[in-house]
Amino acid sequence: MKEFDYTIIGGGCAGLSLAYELNLHKKLENKTLAIIEPRQEYSRDKTWSFWKVIDHNFDDCIIKNWKNFSINSPLGTNHLKCSDFPYQSVDSGLFYKKINNELKKNKNINFYQNIKDIDTTNSFIFNSVPLPNKDIDNNLWQHFCGIEIETKNNTFDDSIINLMDFDCEQRDSVHFFYTLPYSSNKALIETTWLSKMSDKEKDYDDQLKNYIENNLKIKDYNIVYKEVGAIPLFYPPSLNKRNKMDIGTAGGMTRLSTGYTFLNIQEQSKYIRENIENIFNLKKYEMNKKYQFLDKIFLNVLKKHPNRMSDIFFKMFKTSPNTVIKFLSNKSNFLEDLTIISKMPKWIFIKALFS
Repeated sequence: MKEFDYTIIGGGCAGLSLAYELNLHKKLENKTLAIIEPRQEYSRDKTWSFWKVIDHNFDDCIIKNWKNFSINSPLGTNHLKCSDFPYQSVDSGLFYKKINNELKKNKNINFYQNIKDIDTTNSFIFNSVPLPNKDIDNNLWQHFCGIEIETKNNTFDDSIINLMDFDCEQRDSVHFFYTLPYSSNKALIETTWLSKMSDKEKDYDDQLKNYIENNLKIKDYNIVYKEVGAIPLFYPPSLNKRNKMDIGTAGGMTRLSTGYTFLNIQEQSKYIRENIENIFNLKKYEMNKKYQFLDKIFLNVLKKHPNRMSDIFFKMFKTSPNTVIKFLSNKSNFLEDLTIISKMPKWIFIKALFS
């Protein structure tokens, strides 16, 4: 069997981002790379969205940028402008096509469907597949279903996204809808839950139909795309060794309070590329401990007080847009952290701190 210098397990967002970063900066001219990925063909299956707080390699895969967003809760509607940090959505189909077209040009890169097809004895392994969690049923997830719809008439204001709309049934959990208008007659509508993975919350099709027809008042539309997913709001177990490193969600790159992962993956990929010559002795790349600590408290509150979360999110976005965006994107300073914390209900957060 063939040996490789590097092996990436999982050819999804994290695995392909790392491979592209290494290839782009010519780190694979004299090194070989195997990518282990079961699928034979790539097609659009996800939409990755985030505020652009750093530069990245995939501006040409962006569906659309927005500089305005809204939050809707029983307390009212809050409209915010984010000129400094536009909100972006990446089309995974364009992302896969761009990367795979480039990787295929490099004869030192090969794809395999099964890791048993290669010899990994002397290979450094980057793993993007989270290990099974024994306590998985008791953990929180951000689970969702989104559909892209087209309407005959000009229905949407495509200059603004609705980031969170809590005007929906909560079922003792945290539930909101999310609307990304790509044009005046096309939008991605998503139902999102922050909860344990309960079957009582997975009637996604009925939820979306009800929201579109009764909340958005749209009766005549076609569904052109659908995606379903689940993001763990917990750190998966890790088995980092001298010749192995976890990346992506498996490597703790998901911000637990938000589910945002894409830009964290890009920063981790850059860190690995910059230090690839010393990879066997490289320190693990981690999200700032400050955010790990704050997210732990936040999720404790979410578990114990799901009925308060719509108000908490609404008040969080009552700060300046730049402050809250930087906080949610791991780029805030100490004063900005204090500004966000000051908006939170003190007593339940203090109790969560000591629980």
